[in-house]
Amino acid sequence: MTVRRTTARLAWIFVLCAAAGAGAQSLPAEPIALADGRVTIGGDVSASIPSSDPGFFNYTDYEHSALKLFRLDLSASAKAGPHFTFLGELRTENLDSVLPYALYVRIKPWTKRDVDIEVGRIPPTFGAFARRTYANDNPLIGYPLGYQYLTTIRPDSLPASVDELLAKRGRGWQVRYTVGNTSPDHGVPLVTAFKWDTGVQVHGTVGILSASVAVTAGTLSNPLFIDDNSGRQFAGRIELRPVAGLIIGTSAARGPFVSNAATRVAVGADNDGEFTQTAWGADAEFSRGYYLLRFETIVNEWRLPIVGSPTFVLPLGSASTSLEGRYKILPGFYVAARVDHLGFSEVTGTLETEPWDAPVTRLEAGIGYSLQRNLLVKVDYQHDHRDGGPLATTANLVAAQLSFWF
Repeated sequence: MTVRRTTARLAWIFVLCAAAGAGAQSLPAEPIALADGRVTIGGDVSASIPSSDPGFFNYTDYEHSALKLFRLDLSASAKAGPHFTFLGELRTENLDSVLPYALYVRIKPWTKRDVDIEVGRIPPTFGAFARRTYANDNPLIGYPLGYQYLTTIRPDSLPASVDELLAKRGRGWQVRYTVGNTSPDHGVPLVTAFKWDTGVQVHGTVGILSASVAVTAGTLSNPLFIDDNSGRQFAGRIELRPVAGLIIGTSAARGPFVSNAATRVAVGADNDGEFTQTAWGADAEFSRGYYLLRFETIVNEWRLPIVGSPTFVLPLGSASTSLEGRYKILPGFYVAARVDHLGFSEVTGTLETEPWDAPVTRLEAGIGYSLQRNLLVKVDYQHDHRDGGPLATTANLVAAQLSFWF
């Protein structure tokens, strides 16, 4: 029955694609410009349907599946002279609620220099994939594990011991601990691709070099509008474009991760900057002719207080690596693939030494076809394997997606 339902859903996607293709010429192809171009309005709509995911491999921090998602974005920008531009974006996923995904002002102190300051809910500074999370920027439907997969770490709920941490391996979609908030909730990914930061970012470009620095609330895995531990995250990125088609980037970020409410229970005091998230990333992209190659790795560490006698700090390391490629076979038609791995450092409990969360490997491959320049259909196959956990350790998923943007 599951296979039949999935086949029927995929058939409906193709019916919609055929109907969309027939009326493609009537769809808008460019952002809407008003007030002599000073105001522009754009949009992005994508709808995905998958087979059932028995292991919560694609669960996100908004408690949706990245493969089963209807997402609607509406963005706008308004220029207020040569030095100020106001930008915003509203987003809804599965029509649950409407959220301000982005809302910031871009300030250009000098009109003849490529330097700007962004203040508000700003684009991410760290990493490469988080800057291209729109459906048309992603050649596949799924997300890299480092940006989506939920670990068993929470900023508001802490394990009382290493044994309690190990007992939760593979339960990131719903986990709870005995210190701090004891209500069940999802964990966090290494870096979330579903929420932007709130704070200040400065960006500048000189020749082949671009650099950004930012001070924001929360951390990479848990961006906040108002910080919950009186701390700030500092992040930076450097990007080089030495030749046409080649981009090389490196990023770093550090900030207090554990909430004050949790540390008060664990150690009797606020988080003074000792219980942090620290991450380093490297990425590269090369495109030429019909092909595109991308590589990205993220090395991450959370430092958590563990209640004991005496209390100690437990560093929890993790690392993700993804390699993806796309090749255009015919005009408007391409094939793509991505291989992903998310691993975790080992910790020692009373009886065993093993990774603190269950490692995950993902292989995803798919095809894409453009019905018109801004109307794209994708079909994907995804294989996931998790080394441990209470649910299915392996899943083979099929998904289809229709995307439109203007």
